[in-house]
Amino acid sequence: MTSQNSGTAAAEDTVDAPVGLLRLATAGSVDDGKSTLVGRLLHDSKSVLSDQLEAVERVSRDRGMEEADLALLTDGLRAEREQGITIDVAYRYFATAKRRFILADTPGHVQYTRNMVTGASTAELAVVLVDARNGVVEQTRRHAAVAALLRVPHVVLAVNKMDLVDYDEAVFASVANEFTAFARELGVPDVATIPVSALRGDNVVDPSAHMDWYGGPTLLEFLETVGTGGQEEQGPARFPVQFVLRPQSDDEFRDYRGYAGQVASGVFRTGDPVVVLPSGSRSTIEGIDRLGATVDRAQAGESVTIRLSTDVDVSRGDLIAPAEDAPVATQDIEATVCHVADKPLRPGDRVLLKHTTRTVKAIVKEIPYRVDIQTLEQQPSPGELHPNDIAHVVLRTAQPLALDPYAAGRRTGSFLLIDEADGSTLTAGMAGPAFVDSGRRGDADPAAERCL
Repeated sequence: MTSQNSGTAAAEDTVDAPVGLLRLATAGSVDDGKSTLVGRLLHDSKSVLSDQLEAVERVSRDRGMEEADLALLTDGLRAEREQGITIDVAYRYFATAKRRFILADTPGHVQYTRNMVTGASTAELAVVLVDARNGVVEQTRRHAAVAALLRVPHVVLAVNKMDLVDYDEAVFASVANEFTAFARELGVPDVATIPVSALRGDNVVDPSAHMDWYGGPTLLEFLETVGTGGQEEQGPARFPVQFVLRPQSDDEFRDYRGYAGQVASGVFRTGDPVVVLPSGSRSTIEGIDRLGATVDRAQAGESVTIRLSTDVDVSRGDLIAPAEDAPVATQDIEATVCHVADKPLRPGDRVLLKHTTRTVKAIVKEIPYRVDIQTLEQQPSPGELHPNDIAHVVLRTAQPLALDPYAAGRRTGSFLLIDEADGSTLTAGMAGPAFVDSGRRGDADPAAERCL
């Protein structure tokens, strides 16, 4: 698959995509120019305020630079500016005439891989940046694996610093082919590859005058046209209850009882038969209220109040789902996790497990293996997990939880493990197997398929 063909095909497939919001995350190894790429994207799309640009130009001049260092637009921490690296996840909000964007700029150092998990957990697209001179390196593979692990629907490979390899098509094709082959092993469904020079502005917002061999979209054109949404709306209907609304006043709302929250996925309609989990009580949706008005339907992302036709026991942390398409409540969970805390995670540890609006006690029964991100091999019985480790764990909860496999629903298939003592986050978990089975690897984990 040639890179320009893949980019063109992707653009053609998505040119009619509806205008809306795109959540994206950027990742790249240290010194690959990721902050410069994001800065160039903001600058050339006219998304930088004049005072911000003046400040960047002033600091750049003080450092003896002839041109503005656009990386300063994203590296906000003092340590980031001094070291020239990205440490924290920086969120940037910008818009063009065609789409609005929320961009999570994630760190490149291996010790901050856990921050990429945070930034990419809600992303619909991940931009993985590589230096054309270095090609695909270990951290590139790690970032691709995290994107696959989190089931990010779209991945863009931006081959940067093409100006330093004389805009050579063969160099770009070699890097693109190696990355797409690895992504295929991970089961990544959609990869586009774009040659860019963030420093010079080639193919970031404006087409390059130096790469006439490339016929695909610029990075911004791809971001503006790639298909978004649909995944959560088309998934199984899930409604985690956040509050029970029972005014108990003498006015017209004296008999009102509603269950407020945000639709995690799918669509609910008035008249739908539903089940409340984990109790298993059944009822029918009598009405849906949103912003003070009664509506006929509610879809993923909307905050609403659902009223049921019967007086069933519903409380915060319960899950409302279609009666004929509900997850099975279970206390035994097998999941893939990324450990984010400095404190190790060991078998026998007692933790809190937070799933949507429900928090229960749990115990880590077993850590069968850790995943080597470089080779995708399973390292059995690691004993304990350290920061950035990706592994398979077996958990037992004190009360049943209604989890979906993460592949079926990112919101209702994910959870956090929390330290009981101080409330700090230990681990981010995803129910089910680690990666989409590409059909090539024989190490798929059938036990994980059975966890739910």
